[in-house]
Amino acid sequence: MLRYLLYEVLYVHYHDRFHPWLDPLNVFRYITFRTAYAAITALLISLVLGGWFIRKLGERQIGQPIREEGPALHQAKRGTPTMGGVLIIVSVLLGTFLWGNLRNGYVWLALAALVLFGLIGFLDDYLKIVRRRSLGLTGRQKLLAQSAISVMIGLTLVYGLDYSLVLSVPFFKRFRPELPVALYLIFMSLVIVGSSNAVNLTDGLDGLAISIAFITMAALTGFTYVTGHAEFARYLNIEYMPEVGELTVFCGALSGACLGFLWFNAPPAEVFMGDVGSLSLGGSIGTVAVMVKQELLLVLIGGIFVLEALSVMAQVAYFKLTRRMTGRGRRLLKMAPLHHHFELIGWKEPKIVFRFLIIAILFALLSLSTLKLR
Repeated sequence: MLRYLLYEVLYVHYHDRFHPWLDPLNVFRYITFRTAYAAITALLISLVLGGWFIRKLGERQIGQPIREEGPALHQAKRGTPTMGGVLIIVSVLLGTFLWGNLRNGYVWLALAALVLFGLIGFLDDYLKIVRRRSLGLTGRQKLLAQSAISVMIGLTLVYGLDYSLVLSVPFFKRFRPELPVALYLIFMSLVIVGSSNAVNLTDGLDGLAISIAFITMAALTGFTYVTGHAEFARYLNIEYMPEVGELTVFCGALSGACLGFLWFNAPPAEVFMGDVGSLSLGGSIGTVAVMVKQELLLVLIGGIFVLEALSVMAQVAYFKLTRRMTGRGRRLLKMAPLHHHFELIGWKEPKIVFRFLIIAILFALLSLSTLKLR
């Protein structure tokens, strides 16, 4: 909105008449400038509204239920305000609306992914917490809704935004297979749904999921910028997608919102994001990765999320396999997801969070280095 008002309206139309007084407004054309201020705006909105929002959640007794089968130490967190992901979504929306180019289809699609995945999480949280329905949405219901949204995103990309069906394979600059539409839609859906659920599984310790999401989104901010910049894309031998560059502003806003929420979610957490936060964050991360054609590299960019999801799948598979072979199921880990395993072997919660964060930074740096390893 500010770009349109201050650059397209004031600067473009009145610059010749009021030169040089309007020269400073030229800065609003630059994505880097608007990305920085989108991040600052989302961060400040989270900080300013956070305390008030947490109090309102507490007044309405919107508290986090804790599973009895979870780690015993987590029982002390019962009743902590949850559904804080609403604050993240609001901060991102306002930051993007203020600083983004609202004529860009990729920006609107990213915002749609954020809101729609957030609605799934909101409904799940609402049923569990407000309606006291312990299971909320069933796993099948959530999966169907996530898949439907992912297919909608894929169809919009392919038929509405002239999206290329060429698959970008890390480390191989000449191996770029073009997939059939149906196969690419399935692939997109797996990436987006998988990302959404992986973040949801990671959200089990104070500050863990939100800090890893910040690192992941910060790395994706770099990918969106170079993908939408003609010279960088040509130099790095990646596909140039001019409209995708504007996604950098959305990524900046989401990164800022993550930092703002971390202020309140750092151990000991004053608020949890709930499914409304984790599903929307994961859905957004997966959607952005698809848009910038880094679907395969997302395994490295969001490596912690991948490890957390794999730990759950490995635990379930190993239990079923040993039960079939021996008649008694055995566990590969003391508890899944992976962060609970480390809790049960004696690691303190803050130590797990900070060590996972260090590994996430390493994954992000390695992923950025692949831009030259082709």
